[in-house]
Amino acid sequence: MTSSDAAAPVRERLNGLPIEEVRRRAAEAEAELHDLGITFTVYSDKNAIDRVLPFDAIPRVVSAKDWQVIQAGICQRVAAMNQFLHDIYHEQRILGDGVVPAELVLSNAHYRPAMQGINLPHKSYIHVSGTDLVRDGSGVFRVLEDNARTPSGVSYVVENRHTMQRAFPELLEGISLYPVDEYGQKLLAALHEVAPLAVSDPQVVLLSPGTFNSAYFEHVFLAREMGVPLVEGGDLMVGDDDQVSMWTTGGPRRVDVIYRRIDDDFLDPEAFRPDSLLGVPGLMRAYRAGKVSLANAVGTGVADDKAIYAYMPRIVRYYLDEDPILPNVDTHICREPEALRYTLDHLEELVVKPVGESGGYGITVGPRSSRQELEACRAALLANPEKYISQPCLDLSVCPTLAGNHVAARHVDLRPFAVTGAKTWLLPGGLTRVALREGSLIVNSSQGGGSKDTWVLG
Repeated sequence: MTSSDAAAPVRERLNGLPIEEVRRRAAEAEAELHDLGITFTVYSDKNAIDRVLPFDAIPRVVSAKDWQVIQAGICQRVAAMNQFLHDIYHEQRILGDGVVPAELVLSNAHYRPAMQGINLPHKSYIHVSGTDLVRDGSGVFRVLEDNARTPSGVSYVVENRHTMQRAFPELLEGISLYPVDEYGQKLLAALHEVAPLAVSDPQVVLLSPGTFNSAYFEHVFLAREMGVPLVEGGDLMVGDDDQVSMWTTGGPRRVDVIYRRIDDDFLDPEAFRPDSLLGVPGLMRAYRAGKVSLANAVGTGVADDKAIYAYMPRIVRYYLDEDPILPNVDTHICREPEALRYTLDHLEELVVKPVGESGGYGITVGPRSSRQELEACRAALLANPEKYISQPCLDLSVCPTLAGNHVAARHVDLRPFAVTGAKTWLLPGGLTRVALREGSLIVNSSQGGGSKDTWVLG
């Protein structure tokens, strides 16, 4: 929880509002989000495919002191991950020195041999990252997960602030908060910085899989915030000279930087999945020729793999010669016999996560699982131990949350977003996700979680 001193002014103002008034304004705010089309898609629910991300009207307050730690820690982590990615796609020193097992990288599903030897501007691979943080029972922020491929959710950060400004203007009055509105400009500036070196006025586009993607609202939002074209694979072509162009009413127009929201596998049917209709044939050819920059770079998924996550403290020390500012959650890599044995012996106490999944799917929370669920998890671990990690069940921090006719404590995490070009900039605050179900530890929107506005005090 944030320190009581930091949150005191907000708490006092909220206490001055009747709970009925808070509920009324919160309901109006959620209806407005729906009217604005600020939704996400749940493919598994045929009855309600498009949903509004539930919005909690009580903001999360982060003190300036806490934010300094978060900012320094994430900038450090992004720097180490970028050095790690450059190394594994070039000299592979960290593998030769045995700091990270070579098989964890070279046999990783997200490792892309096609990236070997490609030199990127500023050696920057991860241009947009979302780092999931939790605060433990002793008040320490810990990294729960890295998101270095196509992290989503930043649009809700900005829209949640706009919603609070409209619904509860008196709460913000006179309180010094860091703004969140400059994300689009910062992202565009970083994309310009990583454009091919010979280009003086780079043309940037945002490549989306299309309207059926779960984060399509965000694609539209970010293209508008940056003032760049929103395109799909069929809008782009790669010429015989390896130049990427965009079809326009005035004819083909050169494209220099692609902020892509398409997974590696679907990006180029010539290089990856030949059945992909979402990508651009020849895109990797243009990329290797240095005619176009991709953000994030292809192959970044190795760095945010849950098995590699356990080695991140060693990766930070190896490249930066520094101790991590933000510690990991203790992690057991079940591919290692000792870790597997420990996990099986303490299954009732641990959280077991599949390495390849996201969105909260496939997780077994030991203390809250039935005997049948635990036995199914045990069988899966024994059959494919390399596909799992386990972590202790943390005493996660909670935030005051509107729960029906009263305010109650609910578990939260925090996803700050970092933008990296020549340097790294962190959006003040980030996406606070909240587990709306009483007692739940899973905050993902696809699993019934909601979000809060995150206030970083200036």
